[in-house]
Amino acid sequence: MANPSVLAIVLAGGEGKRLMPLTAHRAKPAVPFGGTYRLVDFALSNLANSHYLHMIVLTQYKSHSLDSHVTKTWTMSPLLGNFVAPVPAQQRIGKHWYLGSADAIYQCLNIIDDERPDILIITGADHVYRMDFSQMVESHIETGAELTVAGIRQPLAWADQFGVIETDPADQKQIKAFREKPTDAIGLPDAPDEVLISMGNYVANTDALVAAVTADADNRGSKHDMGGDIVPYFVERGTAGVYDFIHNDVPGSTDRDRDYWRDVGTLDAYYEANRDLISIHPVFNLYNGKWPLYTGYMGSLPPAKFVHGGPGRIGHAIDSIVSPGVLISGATASGSILSPGVRLHSWSTVTDSVLMDGVHVDRHAQVHRAILDKNVFVDKGVRIGLDHDHDLARGFTVTESGLTVVPKGTVVNA
Repeated sequence: MANPSVLAIVLAGGEGKRLMPLTAHRAKPAVPFGGTYRLVDFALSNLANSHYLHMIVLTQYKSHSLDSHVTKTWTMSPLLGNFVAPVPAQQRIGKHWYLGSADAIYQCLNIIDDERPDILIITGADHVYRMDFSQMVESHIETGAELTVAGIRQPLAWADQFGVIETDPADQKQIKAFREKPTDAIGLPDAPDEVLISMGNYVANTDALVAAVTADADNRGSKHDMGGDIVPYFVERGTAGVYDFIHNDVPGSTDRDRDYWRDVGTLDAYYEANRDLISIHPVFNLYNGKWPLYTGYMGSLPPAKFVHGGPGRIGHAIDSIVSPGVLISGATASGSILSPGVRLHSWSTVTDSVLMDGVHVDRHAQVHRAILDKNVFVDKGVRIGLDHDHDLARGFTVTESGLTVVPKGTVVNA
């Protein structure tokens, strides 16, 4: 298949219950990340850098923030026919919302019919990674598979947390079995201590996938899920392939970050993925100019500013990301992500934390190992993340690892 036409479908309707309270007012793909990004930006940037510029973003849960971000940020030239279009759930098939990822595709068959692509790329919108999808498409065509699943190598001990791909011993690019969270998984032939898990990214022949989701829609016993139902359908037909992510060669990547992929489905995983960005030699490199990450509209924010340099009152940040519009006035930030418009006032300290847009930390306040959602105001002398019982008494979320999360717009009084 020479120069196939491709339509990318980004599944962005996720509720993200395990990320509450960050998803109390927004869909999971709209959660801010790394200071200036949203989670959806990673999937869209990967597709754009792979030169696939026909994209639809399927939204559903509390989608206003996500729709607004995609509309303002991801504009393409209509002259060349390129587009990134948010598509809200529309109940085109029946009086119900999306029942699962496969049903979301089924309910948008009218768009597929209008575009008439040869190949579909289906990707989630809530993972942090870099990937050249053109290499996966090329592998898909070469193998002759009807559906190809992107797999990433993970420790064998983690097999019971993911969907595990088992390959045919005679053909390592064909899926023999796909099992959800097995407790008896077997390691890979060339890496006995690793397994291949699904990344939630798929490439499919359009006619084959349309037939599969159409048949699935009539199956009352189905959960209408791409991983749980559609992949096994192709496995049974012997037409399911796997693309090992370790072979994906992204321009500008290093051995340290070339196969980086994080599922940020929990508060602790989200926090750790943010922390991956700030080491001297980061596990995930934001500064790869050969494969840029495109981000949102920030208006006319001024540059970041650091003020006061007297004894005991030095405005500074170390081992941190400092976004446009941040003002650090006689305060200290270390090991932290400071998003646009954050204000840290004199003698306050922020350590090992993620502060989203517009957070204000007043004088002498202390924030440690916490996530503060947008527009949180921390009053003078308040301590967050240092006394978990007190944090819980204030109504904040405290995870098993001891991470404190403060909901959007909260005023934390002394």
